[in-house]
Amino acid sequence: MQGDAFLKCIDPNCGLEYPINSTNVQCEKGHLLDVKYKRTPNEKLKEIFAHRGMMDEGVIFNESGVWRFRELLNFCEIDTENIEQCSKFLVSLDGAEGRQSKPYHMTKVSAFTEISNDNLWLQPEGYNPSGSFKDNGMASAVTHAKMIGAEKIVCASTGNTSASAGMFAANEGIQCDVYIPSGQIAPGKLSQAYQFGAQIVEINGNFDDALKQSLDDAKNHNGYTVNSINPFRIEGQKTIPYRALEYLKWEAPDWIVYPGGALGNTSSCGKALMELYEWGWIKKIPRIAVINSEGASTLSDLYNGKFQEEELRWNKGKPNTDLIKQYYDHLDQEGIKPKTKATAIQIGRPANILKGLRALEFTNGIVTTASDSEMLDGMSVVGLNGFDCEMASGASVAGIKKLLEQEIIKRDDVVVGILTGRQKDAMLPVDYHNNPKNRFAIPPKI
Repeated sequence: MQGDAFLKCIDPNCGLEYPINSTNVQCEKGHLLDVKYKRTPNEKLKEIFAHRGMMDEGVIFNESGVWRFRELLNFCEIDTENIEQCSKFLVSLDGAEGRQSKPYHMTKVSAFTEISNDNLWLQPEGYNPSGSFKDNGMASAVTHAKMIGAEKIVCASTGNTSASAGMFAANEGIQCDVYIPSGQIAPGKLSQAYQFGAQIVEINGNFDDALKQSLDDAKNHNGYTVNSINPFRIEGQKTIPYRALEYLKWEAPDWIVYPGGALGNTSSCGKALMELYEWGWIKKIPRIAVINSEGASTLSDLYNGKFQEEELRWNKGKPNTDLIKQYYDHLDQEGIKPKTKATAIQIGRPANILKGLRALEFTNGIVTTASDSEMLDGMSVVGLNGFDCEMASGASVAGIKKLLEQEIIKRDDVVVGILTGRQKDAMLPVDYHNNPKNRFAIPPKI
C-alpha cells in the first residue's frame, strides 16, 4: 500500500507513479521523476526548525542544515521526532551538511555589483564538509540508497560530486565508483575522491560522456546513481533555499541566483518554491536567475532563442524536446565541446534541463551567461571579503552585476546569490593575482 511519499513522473500528460523504494530515475517513458508527498506540512513547523537550529545542540539531525527540515523531505516516512528512527534511516556527516550555510552581506561584492549592501545576500555552500553544495543532496540521496539496501553508489563528476559521494560512501562503508572526464577535473577535487577511497574510472571524453557511462553502470551493474538526475538528490538540495528563506524570516526575496551546470540546483530551488507556495508558507515567488558560462551555454542558448530562433520553454509540461535534440545534434556535428575554466559548470547536456525549465516557468525566471574573466572577478571579490568560493560560484556575482546593469534586477530588489563551492583549484587565484591587468589583482612584490 502506497504511503505518504511516492515518485511521480514530471510530465503532466504522463503522470506515472512508483513506490518510494524504487531506484528509477525516469519513468518507463523516459521522463524525469519527482518525490511527492500527500500531506501538507503545517506552517507551525517553522518554529520547530528555528528551535532546532538554535537550541538542540548534541542532536546531529537537529544541527544538520538538511535534516533540521526533515519533515519537508520525509521520504523515509519516519517519526521525525524519534531520534532513534532518525539515526537508523538518515545519513549525516555528524550533522555538518548545511550546518554553516546561511546568507551573508559582503560589502565589497555589493560595491562591485552596485547594489545596496542591505539588499544583497550571498550564501556560501563551500562551508559544507566536502566543500560544496553537493553535500546537501548527497545526504538525502545516500539516505535513500541505504534505505533500499544499495551496496554501491555511482556518479559522474566534474569534481565536487565525486568528493561528496566519496566522503558519504566512506562514512557509510559502501562502495563508490566515480566516472570522470580525464584531465578535466581540478586536482584538489579529484584528490578528495581518492582520499575517501572511491574507485576512479577515467573516461576519454567530457562530463556528458562520463554521465552516460555511469548511468549504464548503475543500471546494469547493481549501482545506485547519486547524480542530480536522481530525484532524492533534489530533495536534499531544496534545503539551500530553505535556509536562505528561514534567515530572511520566510520573507521571499525578489531573486535567487545560481550558477548553471547540470541544473540540479535550479530544479531543486524550483521544486522548493513550488511546494512552499502551494502550502502557503511563502506569499511571493522569487524569480530564479541561472548564470551559464559562455563556454557551456546550452540552457542560455535554448532559453533565449539563440538556436533556430525559438525560445525553449516548459510550456506547461509540453516542452519542445525535439529542439533540445537538434541542439545536441548540432553540437556533435560541429564538434563543439563545453569549454570553461569553471570546470564545475563545464556541462553541455544538463541532465535536469526539463526540471530547470519547469522551475524557470514557475518563477518567471531568466538565463544569461558570464565570461571566464567575469567569473574570475566575481570569485576574487568574494575572496576580498574573507569568504572562499570557486570560479563557478563567481558566476552568481558576475550574473547579478550584469543583470543590474541591464536593469533586469532593480536596485531596490532583494537578491540572494548562491556560492556553490569553495576554491579547490589552487592555481586559479594564483594566476589571477599574478596578472596586474585583472581588476582585483594584488600581484606579489618583487
